[in-house]
Amino acid sequence: MKNLTIVNTEKVAGREISEQLGLVRGNTIRARHIGSDIMAGLRNIVGGEVKEYTQMISEAREEALKRMIEEAESLNADAVVNVRFTTSQVMGGAAEILAYGTAVKLK
Repeated sequence: MKNLTIVNTEKVAGREISEQLGLVRGNTIRARHIGSDIMAGLRNIVGGEVKEYTQMISEAREEALKRMIEEAESLNADAVVNVRFTTSQVMGGAAEILAYGTAVKLK
């Protein structure tokens, strides 16, 4: 695995972009678990962080990021700039996490 630079800015500090390779993305769709829903319902009554959902969304973000990096590596990129995440509900109880950015070559 190549050590790619991943940034949410248009440029990599101290480096010059020599070539834009194109859009790269990675996504995953995750569904809630009935056990998590029960715990979330209880937390909704007493308040506090719904840690089960926090963990699920964090794992989904990491998976989407990993898939985006794999796509950038397949293009032999040195970096991915302008990285963004987006989330959308696909159906009741399931959400898509999408990571995307521009794969580039650096001088």
